[in-house]
Amino acid sequence: MENPQKGEMKTIDETPVFDISRKQEMSFYQGRNMSSAISDKCDATLGLSVHAHLLKVGLETPLNLSHEKTPQQKIEKITEHFKGIMEELGLDLADDSLRDTPSRVAKMYVKEIFYGLDYKRFPKCTQIQNKMNYQSNFVLEKNINVQSNCEHHFVVIDGHAHVAYIPRERVLGLSKLNRMVEFFAKRPQVQERLTEQVCETISFITGTPDVAVFIEGTHYCVKSRGVQDTSSSTITLATRGAFSGVDSKVRTEFLALARSK
Repeated sequence: MENPQKGEMKTIDETPVFDISRKQEMSFYQGRNMSSAISDKCDATLGLSVHAHLLKVGLETPLNLSHEKTPQQKIEKITEHFKGIMEELGLDLADDSLRDTPSRVAKMYVKEIFYGLDYKRFPKCTQIQNKMNYQSNFVLEKNINVQSNCEHHFVVIDGHAHVAYIPRERVLGLSKLNRMVEFFAKRPQVQERLTEQVCETISFITGTPDVAVFIEGTHYCVKSRGVQDTSSSTITLATRGAFSGVDSKVRTEFLALARSK
């Protein structure tokens, strides 16, 4: 995909993607009280392209695109609503232990556990040319931490991801695999969609059709409520290209390594 000129709009199969200049990008972060350290680790332009691609292939999280507010506006509104929830539960918000809880929860939602809803905070994905011609085997990053929240009950999903891809023309910086998993985990999720989003995004960014993502997670909507099963876990698998064939040796090798300790 060729880079558009700064400030221009281009399309991916008729899906609009807006490119923004570094000056505009910094203006966005400054208007949202984000530090330059955070912004230097983000790529808003890439994030918007990924968002457009996931919409096109039907893998995007259900989002209300008309609901555009600054992080501070969201924090203020969530604080107000969560205060109401606590009051309805019969809690005394005059108590010094509870007084600041609504704002603490609001800041946690917007800045921490749900920051992955904001594509302006999509991680930079540094790549290098595959001059070493590493194409006959896959790259595997194991035991990537997954901390997400179930979109049905807003309780924790806790687990690990194992991510592999076969490079083509470009090789992705290893930590970028971790950061992509983290970004998509930091939003209300179902594990099946999380697995597919990570797999599709890696393929989209690197240009390789050969990607596999294996996630095993403990769901606290199962563990701490409802059936209260404390021993079960959920495994999901998304594959593309060489990893997809049921009889594929690459798939078999990947699954053996993913399941090994």
